[in-house]
Amino acid sequence: MTELSLTEQLALFLPELLLALGAMALLMLGVFQREESGRRIANLAIALTLLALLSALTLPTERAEIFGGSFVIDSFAITMKALALIGVAAALLIGRAFSETQRVGRFEYPILILLSAVGILLMISANDLIALYIGIETQSLALYVLAAWHRDSVKSSEAGLKYFILGALSSGILLYGCSMIYGFGGGIGFAEIAAAPPSAGLTIGCVFALSGLAFKISAVPFHMWTPDVYEGAPTPVALFLASAPKVAALALIARFTLEALPPHAGGEDILTILAIGSMILGAVAAIGQANLKRLLAYSAIGHMGYALIGLIAGGEEGLIALVVYAGIYLLTIIGVFCSLMALRAETRAPQNIEELTGLSQTQPAMAFLLAALLFSLAGIPPLAGFFGKFYVFLSAIEQGFVWLAVIGVVASVIASYYYLRIIKLMYFDDPDISLRMELSPSSRFVLYASGVFALGFILAPRLLSEPAAWAARGLLGLP
Repeated sequence: MTELSLTEQLALFLPELLLALGAMALLMLGVFQREESGRRIANLAIALTLLALLSALTLPTERAEIFGGSFVIDSFAITMKALALIGVAAALLIGRAFSETQRVGRFEYPILILLSAVGILLMISANDLIALYIGIETQSLALYVLAAWHRDSVKSSEAGLKYFILGALSSGILLYGCSMIYGFGGGIGFAEIAAAPPSAGLTIGCVFALSGLAFKISAVPFHMWTPDVYEGAPTPVALFLASAPKVAALALIARFTLEALPPHAGGEDILTILAIGSMILGAVAAIGQANLKRLLAYSAIGHMGYALIGLIAGGEEGLIALVVYAGIYLLTIIGVFCSLMALRAETRAPQNIEELTGLSQTQPAMAFLLAALLFSLAGIPPLAGFFGKFYVFLSAIEQGFVWLAVIGVVASVIASYYYLRIIKLMYFDDPDISLRMELSPSSRFVLYASGVFALGFILAPRLLSEPAAWAARGLLGLP
């Protein structure tokens, strides 16, 4: 691998530089122009994100390590960055109207999203323990603020406090694991760790590090923050939490597991425990939930368990399944949250499942789109979510993990209950209240795009499966 000049390295780092420098410039603009700059900054933030997406898609596809090997650019990083930036752009488009209605912090909201996006991109390209930690903390610090955005709301303040405390705990666990890995492995680079001689200390360090990373995808038993934070955070923030950071965390776990974990570290066993626990809890715990965002939080926990099956299966097919599942989940969950934000009961969005009763009679188009997205999350054919689960279960079966696929199918069937319950209320019960629809043009675009994706994926699955295959080959070092 040839040594790159500083200019070439900065060119490969262009998406991160665009977002970081752009966020700083927008912050200065907001400070000097104050409230008058809210709409302008929101539009510029969206433009910056789209520009970063374009620059990511035009990066060279040959694997390259930059800044002393701290970060890596390959087809896997490019694909996952593109998916994550789509989630960031959707969060900014949907949150634009939200930020304009705030009495304070109108211009800070999109800037915090951009700063979190910088951390997301760093996580995806991290190639050593220090870069890994910097990426996670850069992403998380902005999210702590966003979760507690409504300072006059007890639930929002509680969400931010819980997220911060448990996030700090997970960071401590991660750092402790990293220190043990460095002490017993003799290096911080992923390749150095993988080549380290077997030792109990190194294995324990890897367990702690994986535990800290599992917090970021809400995997059981590190899921406890998710329902409270989703419920207390503003809905646009909950949408962002459920989308781009999840993609980045899955990408980081995949790279860390495949490139850094030595064979004796027991990574497969750890991931199996995380996946089974997440699938079962996500299926069972959501059944009794009345709050919509808490239900979606438990749903997210379950979906991260399904995604991990692809990583456990391993090989090219397993990684393809992981990337496909991450993309389908990202684009579907964005549409679900957008649907909830579009509906209004008097002056607020619906909070409980019962408030959607009879929606098909008052808002038939919205009921149809929301039903399609929920069917997709449930994995009902021929919608996009079915193919995501089909890919991960098939990859597990092909690699001999039939029992794991069976557990996933059973959990998926159980989880279908709470999705179908919402659809039953929308279509078979009489409305108690009349919900109206408030959609900005940008939110309407995101919602319809998500609905079309869920309904039309069967017509062109290669639009996602081919980039996923390209990404998998890049991470595995295959031609």
